[in-house]
Amino acid sequence: MLRFVLSRLLTFVPTFIGVTIVSFAFIRLLPGDPITLLAGERGIGEERYNELAAQFGFDQPMWRQYLDYLFGIFQGDLGTSFVTKRPVLDEFLALFPATLELSICAILLAVLLGIPAGVIAAVNRGKFFDQALMTTALVGYSMPIFWWALLLIIVFSSGLGWTPVSGRMSLMYFIEGPTGFMLIDSLLSGQEGAFRSALAHLILPTIVLATIPLAVIARQTRSAMLEVLGEDYVRTARAKGLAPLRVNGLHALRNAMIPVVTVIGLSVGTLLAGAILTETIFSWPGIGKWMVDSIFRRDYQAVQGGLLIIAVIVMIVNLTVDILYGAINPKIRNR
Repeated sequence: MLRFVLSRLLTFVPTFIGVTIVSFAFIRLLPGDPITLLAGERGIGEERYNELAAQFGFDQPMWRQYLDYLFGIFQGDLGTSFVTKRPVLDEFLALFPATLELSICAILLAVLLGIPAGVIAAVNRGKFFDQALMTTALVGYSMPIFWWALLLIIVFSSGLGWTPVSGRMSLMYFIEGPTGFMLIDSLLSGQEGAFRSALAHLILPTIVLATIPLAVIARQTRSAMLEVLGEDYVRTARAKGLAPLRVNGLHALRNAMIPVVTVIGLSVGTLLAGAILTETIFSWPGIGKWMVDSIFRRDYQAVQGGLLIIAVIVMIVNLTVDILYGAINPKIRNR
């Protein structure tokens, strides 16, 4: 097992270096000049322009800029925002709890609905429930996030008035808590109606963000269950007269969960990618909206640092899932 873990850790290093190269190169491909952005609308002379270029290292060759960028990363320095003049890492950490809260709620919703849907579809293979659930999952997977979000806003916010349109909390509440999770901090605040407001603001973004992972988990669960239901030990359990719920839930589902757990872990990347659109549409103050705003403001340092951190988070989650998969399934360790 130690050899398996070390082999996976070794693959992390070149992947990380590759991500730094991509993030460094991507930011240089964006249109605009960061020095001109710093100057503002009034502009600056050539002397001041050269001074700022030297200050931020833009007068150096590309290879030297990349090495300085890489050394800064290893020292915990991801640069300073051109717009807010704050360290990029501080801005990310301040906004990340909002995205994390939304992502956790989305993956919980996807798991709680996706796994039972996949089990029901597998047990009723070829029947009405199977066709209805898998068709719904296919539609959910194929549906554009921005269209689905706008449709929910039109129906439940504008039409029925059941849910708020944007934000994390009603403006009548002022919540400052230690966790950054609005559901928890609103409870700790003791303000009447604060938790209800936080929950209402969370409903539609959670549904939108959970739709694609839910569809993937449901289809993967169905596929894994169908494979397990044909095994000898499942037929033996049925022949012994065990209840169908025990056969499907205890014997079949437990062994079918290995690939499902992998899909759940890999869905984190989908959640972070989907959060960019979801947070923008619902004005959710997380890292997704922050990244989009930084791109429009040509805040190159923020985009570069945010892209790198998101990529590293996805890499860490994938590495963890890979190691857990090897711990669960000994066959994987020998590959």
